[in-house]
Amino acid sequence: MMRRVIVAGLLAAGLAGQEWPRLRGPNGSGVSEATGLPVEFSQTKNLLWRTQVPFGRSSPVIAGDRIFLTASEGEKLITLCLRRRDGRLLWRREIPKAQATPVFKTNDPASPTPATDGRSVYVFFPNLGLVSFTLEGKERWRLPLGPFDTFYGLGASPVVYGDTVYLLCDARKDGFLIAVDARTGRVRWRAERKLAKMDGWATPVMADGRLITLGAHRLDVYSAAKGEPVAAVSGLGYFTIGSPVVHQGMAMFMTFGGEKPMGPAFEEWLKKDADGDGKVSREEAADEEFGAIDRNGDGYVTREEWDLLRNAAVGDHGLLAVRLSDSHVVWRQKRSYDSIPTPVIYRDVLYMVKSGGIISSVNPATGEVHKTERAEKAVGTYYSSPVAANGKVYFTSEQGKVTVVSAKAEWEILAVNDLGEECYATPAIGQGVLYLRTRGAMYAFGGGK
Repeated sequence: MMRRVIVAGLLAAGLAGQEWPRLRGPNGSGVSEATGLPVEFSQTKNLLWRTQVPFGRSSPVIAGDRIFLTASEGEKLITLCLRRRDGRLLWRREIPKAQATPVFKTNDPASPTPATDGRSVYVFFPNLGLVSFTLEGKERWRLPLGPFDTFYGLGASPVVYGDTVYLLCDARKDGFLIAVDARTGRVRWRAERKLAKMDGWATPVMADGRLITLGAHRLDVYSAAKGEPVAAVSGLGYFTIGSPVVHQGMAMFMTFGGEKPMGPAFEEWLKKDADGDGKVSREEAADEEFGAIDRNGDGYVTREEWDLLRNAAVGDHGLLAVRLSDSHVVWRQKRSYDSIPTPVIYRDVLYMVKSGGIISSVNPATGEVHKTERAEKAVGTYYSSPVAANGKVYFTSEQGKVTVVSAKAEWEILAVNDLGEECYATPAIGQGVLYLRTRGAMYAFGGGK
């Protein structure tokens, strides 16, 4: 009898690990089969529980009756485990930073989202490396990684398939993709990203035993078993933050770019050169993103550095669909879409959002736009990616407004819910409950019919 109970528990944990096991749920799709999700919710309506948590931009993941997320406080890198049914803190593990690599203010040391296989949890901190804990909070292994040459910081999250953890680390130089044994933390293979020469923040997805990775200027397909390159699409724009989504043999994704170099020519920038030495110093520039241009970190920006970043956005941009069998670009929408939120494909309609609260629905087979309209009550900026379930799509703004629309090509706004707190994380969905992380708390909303 006891053996049957143990086996049943293990099986349940394994199945639950697939409920929302990584950033944006199963294979990064952003889609759940859950029903009964609420349309309207707030601090007082359809609230199941609220738990205060330290700040971090990572999103929650689910394994059985446990929710995992990461955070940081000063020099401490934090992994948290909450009990799913009531939000109670089960354990908190703190590890000091191993490196003092700074990140830009729009990022933080706990941006990557954990991953779980239902038996363990895997967390990545760019200032430390990859760490695995048991569901009870015991550290299993630790793989030091970095430091990384990046100004904005890393953002890609680990993903687990079978007994392997995959992690993409794209930086300005020496970027790589690794496969790690989930049981031991041993690196099985490492693929150097020599052609992705700039930062990248997108998390890989899986398709037919292959890893689909989106980086600066390119989409690469690797064998998940050996890390060998299988196919690639080059000539893309820069700032790949949102991840690809896979649908009917195609990978769909957004990149930032244009037909011409962005920003003014170097001569315009050189007007800041007060001492006439032909380059611009940090003091002369007085620009908080100076470090993104000063690639060698010497405190000056030369023409070569300026032109490198200025030309980085030139390439295929907007929303693209690539056929994975032959790397053919099936269609493209060269519009000014945000490259931060990942689109979601649900019931054969692709949904996306851009800052200003502009929501679009697209036919994923052809790229035809069904509808574009502004959510007038949620016109803020958007870092969170949309998620979908139970005939509804949820869009969360930085300002904490959650717009719920009906899942159809000619969608309609059902509700705009105001949490009253900043939100950067992508929601998680499970068993009729919507889990939302704000700047200082985790929420569980239920009570839908």
